[in-house]
Amino acid sequence: MAHPWRVLVGRAEEGRTPRRIGSITASRRSGGGASADAPAVAGGTLEFPTRTGRRSDVGGYDEATVLFDLDGVLVDSTASIRAGLTAWAVERGVDVGAVLEHHHGRTDVDLVRLFAPHLDPLTEAPRIEDHEAAAGDGVRGVPGARELLTELDARGRPWAIVTSGSDRIARSRIATAGLPLPRVLVTADQVAAGKPHPAPYLLGAERMGAAPARCVVVEDSVSGVRSGLDAGMPVVAVASTTGAEDLAHATTVVADLEAVAALLLP
Repeated sequence: MAHPWRVLVGRAEEGRTPRRIGSITASRRSGGGASADAPAVAGGTLEFPTRTGRRSDVGGYDEATVLFDLDGVLVDSTASIRAGLTAWAVERGVDVGAVLEHHHGRTDVDLVRLFAPHLDPLTEAPRIEDHEAAAGDGVRGVPGARELLTELDARGRPWAIVTSGSDRIARSRIATAGLPLPRVLVTADQVAAGKPHPAPYLLGAERMGAAPARCVVVEDSVSGVRSGLDAGMPVVAVASTTGAEDLAHATTVVADLEAVAALLLP
């Protein structure tokens, strides 16, 4: 299958100097100084400083077992998540702005522990799910997601989904988006510690029967990238819901699923 898509950023590997992202506009958050790994804006693109990245045992991504995050990578559920979290925060008297700013990549249980420690997280997480399910009409597949998963299956490439959402929510969003259900689906219900802890991706690799170094993670959140890296896996970060500069710790940063497909299916 030929892909006319272009890779939007170079690999950050030992002995190689990346990296230029084409056609990504910087969206640096206000406040705080630039870190040593922060990209510099130059001529409408982002340029990252040279650094050493993790190298996969497979030598590239075209043979790796693929572990996808769900929300923001394969499914656009932003409207549903924000509406559900807003409803829960208002109901519980929690700071809506803080919840919306820091929810990305966290399980509902961890979110409750962070912003409502006086409440029982195991009781509150289902309430958040109920609010998100009620606002689920806005869920849709990310452009190219179904085609990418279909092509991986056609080539016999193993893939799984590792999400911070519950099993109930994940299965609902996968079905609503019209995506195939993976053979392995790791959800927040199945791990004691969610992202950024490496446990979710380590469990995904284990259930797929693959060594961590022979997997590649596709993520869109800062905490998800950290989870994959700490699990010993290279991480392709998609700058869809998070600014590319905030994902600079990933092995590779790309703009969208077309660029991911170009890496996975050369």
